[in-house]
Amino acid sequence: MAAIPPVCDFGWQAVDAVLPGVDGKSHSIFGQAGPNGLVVAFICNHCPYVKAVISRIVRDANDLKAEGVGFVAINSNDADAYPDDSFDAMKLFARANAFTFPYLHDESQAVARAYGAVCTPDFFGLNSELTLQYRGRLDASRRDAGPPGLRRDLFEAMKQVARTGDGPLDQIASIGCSIKWKEAA
Repeated sequence: MAAIPPVCDFGWQAVDAVLPGVDGKSHSIFGQAGPNGLVVAFICNHCPYVKAVISRIVRDANDLKAEGVGFVAINSNDADAYPDDSFDAMKLFARANAFTFPYLHDESQAVARAYGAVCTPDFFGLNSELTLQYRGRLDASRRDAGPPGLRRDLFEAMKQVARTGDGPLDQIASIGCSIKWKEAA
């Protein structure tokens, strides 16, 4: 079932954490920030919404480097219930899609809860002060990639954030598969 995150809570102070990456190293979320900001993307391997746009996510992450904006992806899904989202599967997914940014595993789901992540993909665009300025979609794609030439909502918003420190007032929420939460013990 599709989930839609809430609108941007402008100025919310992001949370740092150190998580294991598919490269075999541990990474600080804030350590991925560029001088002008950071995108924290909650994604997973099996979600059709993510699969439809993963090449565009990688493209935008690469293009944002030139704007001084860093990028990190986090998988918080319950891998016991969804084996396609296991850490080993994350390694394969990152390699197959030529990730140029850390792909981190939030096994405890504490980071997803701290951010209030709702779906995959769910994008948190932070300014240089690491406060939230964008909580919107990548582009108008849904379960299928939209046609070439779609407005690059995340990219354009983060360009604005990089240049002004502030995100656009008009934002369209992302949509995707709900985070696969672990059952309460």
